[in-house]
Amino acid sequence: MTVPGTGSVAPDHSAAHDRPQASFHTMWKELAPLGRHAGSGGYRRYAWTAADRDCRDWFRTQAEARGLVYEADRNGNQWAWLGDPLGDDAVVTGSHLDSVPDGGAFDGPLGVVSSFAAFDELRRRGAEFTRPFAITNFGDEEGARFGLACVGSRLAAGQLTVEKAHQLRDGDGITLPQAMEAAGYDPDAIGPDPERLARIGAFVELHVEQGRSLDLTGDPVGIASAIWPHGRWRFDFRGEANHAGTTRLVDRRDPMLTYAETVLAARREAQLAGALATFGKIAVEPNGVNAIPSLVRGWLDSRAADQDTLDAVVTGIERAAREHAERAGIDLDVVRESFTPVVEFQHTLRDELGKILAGSGNNGGDAGRAVPVLGTGAGHDAGILSASVPTAMLFVRNPTGISHSPAEYAAEDDCAAGVIALADVLEGLACS
Repeated sequence: MTVPGTGSVAPDHSAAHDRPQASFHTMWKELAPLGRHAGSGGYRRYAWTAADRDCRDWFRTQAEARGLVYEADRNGNQWAWLGDPLGDDAVVTGSHLDSVPDGGAFDGPLGVVSSFAAFDELRRRGAEFTRPFAITNFGDEEGARFGLACVGSRLAAGQLTVEKAHQLRDGDGITLPQAMEAAGYDPDAIGPDPERLARIGAFVELHVEQGRSLDLTGDPVGIASAIWPHGRWRFDFRGEANHAGTTRLVDRRDPMLTYAETVLAARREAQLAGALATFGKIAVEPNGVNAIPSLVRGWLDSRAADQDTLDAVVTGIERAAREHAERAGIDLDVVRESFTPVVEFQHTLRDELGKILAGSGNNGGDAGRAVPVLGTGAGHDAGILSASVPTAMLFVRNPTGISHSPAEYAAEDDCAAGVIALADVLEGLACS
């Protein structure tokens, strides 16, 4: 039975929708310049900035051009609805449009652009929707500005309290509420959105693979099995500021040395455990070339295939840091700023995706060919939502394996394969 307000999507035989590539590339070309830094070639689409506003305007334009009902929820996440937004058992797809500092073009935007392109492909097919359907752009997924990933989805799922959200600050001391208010949103309205999530029957996120598993197997598209547990820890090393040109080495309390020892320890611990550990961000005070630092603040990102391994790695890193700090007369504070436990995507939905893609033959091979299922160390909005909503993920091949860099890449044919795979999945889940 057709859900009221959805129904069949009239076939569109215009040139823009003759092929999924045409629809995809038209949108990709429009989105590409937004937030791109001329010097690095990477993207600086940070939450609640002008670049973020431009991306949000782009999303709204795409929604309204397709006759979809547009809305921004209380947490700043964007939605484009076909059918009743208050209906039950909705099928939702999408990703995010923000970026890490000087990030690549594909991480996040590939999923959003592919969602609209997949909808265009279903319109071309004349598919009849029997469940409410939506495309979404979750806000502040990367956490580049306020230091916490997946803020929009965490707020919606109740995994970030309003109190803690209001305490988030960027490097200039601007709070999240101040940034949201400056962008025209009401920071006092943020908070859990259980009613909305309860109306979602399935969420499917397409994402560029942030590794080379698909490149090694020769498959353009894969299905996610699980997201490794991961978190962020802040290490504050406090020493004594002094003159770099007059203070004897033996008289120094230099926190930079202890920080450096900790970076090396992180590499050793991760390598021994088969895990990952990265100090990728640092802040120094007073940050002068001729001054011994008084404070070195470093952020650790660590991930592992299971919780016990992750705990062992982080414990080992902290132990080494404290040993080095004690010997050097350095004070050390360690704060866990965020953490996401292991996410096992719902097997029923995951297996359904596998059946749909194997049966369609549009996964880069013949009908009946199994689609690879792979785990990932990268966090996603789908992982946050998985505790509240049945979720699944599709990955598109990344031949370089590089991500969070301007060198991030997916080939034209693989992007098209991703669009078709997503369209097949959405048709199988949301259409008669």
